[in-house]
Amino acid sequence: MRGYLPDYDLSSTENLTEAFGKLAEGEKPFAGGTDIMVLMDAGVLPAGRYFDISKLKELGGIKVLKDQVSLGALATYSDVRNHKTIQKHFPILVESAKEVGAIAIQNRGTVGGNIANASPAADFPPCLLVYEAKINLISSSGLRTLDYTQFHLGYKKSEIRPDELIQSVLLEPRFLDYHHFWRKVGSRQAQAISKTMVAAIAKVNRRKIEDIKIAFGSVAPTAVRCRKVESFLLGKKLTSEVILEAKNILTKDIQPIDDIRSTGKYRLIASQNVLEEFLCGIG
Repeated sequence: MRGYLPDYDLSSTENLTEAFGKLAEGEKPFAGGTDIMVLMDAGVLPAGRYFDISKLKELGGIKVLKDQVSLGALATYSDVRNHKTIQKHFPILVESAKEVGAIAIQNRGTVGGNIANASPAADFPPCLLVYEAKINLISSSGLRTLDYTQFHLGYKKSEIRPDELIQSVLLEPRFLDYHHFWRKVGSRQAQAISKTMVAAIAKVNRRKIEDIKIAFGSVAPTAVRCRKVESFLLGKKLTSEVILEAKNILTKDIQPIDDIRSTGKYRLIASQNVLEEFLCGIG
């Protein structure tokens, strides 16, 4: 059953002071609405009061600073995929943005919304994990910054407090000499929620892995860095035996389950195969 539209109240917000006041009154922020409207249409979004944050300049835009790039919470997928600096330094963010829904969704859906939804199938979190992002959370008390690894606490659970908004995501452009890899496996090539996805980067020196970062989505309660696989691969040459062992070790890093979109067995095999594809591409 669909949500009954008159049960929902949406007000506008002109500045952060107003936004914090509405948070204090129990209202929920509304940005692009691409996730919220799906939930409302499905009849699983509780009726209540929401406020539009799309006009809050403090949360918008992509800023190239001296030593980092700031993705405002209201930056859209289209903003990300079309930004020259992002294309140059963080290509898997661009690739993931290209595979989020249709163009209309990419024009409206936001960085902050993709993160705040706290879905294990969200497209950006694996990319942000391998690029070792930080996240800024803002409230009337000020700004606090977390390593992105600290943000997702469990399925649909995050570190954000009831009085906070996501302000921005911070990235350091220090991966130019790395191999970058992104793969999303779904029921079809486009406009699909993933069965599994991987974001990975690696730096190779004299055929040995000098640094490597691998993260998966849709195979655990949150997006997850594959620390055991990374630790095993560090310093090794990528022989067929090493790649096979890395695929075996992956079973210790991810916990795929059966659900409406796939089986845990399929997710595991697909994840091992895309890991092999990445490693063969850099070896």
